[in-house]
Amino acid sequence: MILLTFNIIPVVAKTKGNVFLDDYERLKILEANVKSLLIILDIHETKVTFFIEISIVEKLLNLIKAISSQGHEVAFYNKDSTQQSIEDVKKMTEDLLEKNIRGIREKKVTLSWDLVKNFGFNYISNIDNANILFPFKRLKRDTEIIEKMGISIIPESISPYSQLPYNDFVFQVLPMKYYQNMVFETLKNDDFVLIYLDVWQFTNLEKYHFDIPFYRKYNSGKKMEDKLEEFLTWINQKEMATSRMKDYLF
Repeated sequence: MILLTFNIIPVVAKTKGNVFLDDYERLKILEANVKSLLIILDIHETKVTFFIEISIVEKLLNLIKAISSQGHEVAFYNKDSTQQSIEDVKKMTEDLLEKNIRGIREKKVTLSWDLVKNFGFNYISNIDNANILFPFKRLKRDTEIIEKMGISIIPESISPYSQLPYNDFVFQVLPMKYYQNMVFETLKNDDFVLIYLDVWQFTNLEKYHFDIPFYRKYNSGKKMEDKLEEFLTWINQKEMATSRMKDYLF
């Protein structure tokens, strides 16, 4: 099973020269990226999970409704939100969609098990920091889903052969043929492959003059859209199964 997920988090990178983008303009860039992704996913009849950073949920309600109405799962990404914010935003979103929000993802912070359970989440999908060196370190860790206090804990997937994780950076820089082979070989060994991408990777970085490292610009924007299209086409041709996180787990 291929679990394809996207993180919707604010673009915090600085801009070059005299260019200035306020928070509203940055959110509009994310919205435009997501709308393009929804078209691509619809064409390829693929359902995914979007993890939306809690601090911007209230500003993206129409977009969240569009994501859910097209059959994709809405989950949360916790960067550094307070307990009250998480609780309030979860209730607001569930009232809006008339659906339970089951999943949460974190990177640099970790909620206690008691809080996760009290908030009503059913699974945690934590991810690691992806800088220029980390994705290419050979890693050894358990990739099995475990349960604790009734909560499913989904680890990052790692290729059992190359030992590369399936994070946003690896998808962006690896040749697609190599990446496809990695997925194919992993599914021979594991029940699922969890892939995550960041919506900001689909931004035309030159157009908005974002000042980011050269290795993060590589294959970004339209090239990322093309890579995603190629990947989804390959998945359909090989008749590989895809799933939203909640459907696979429950």
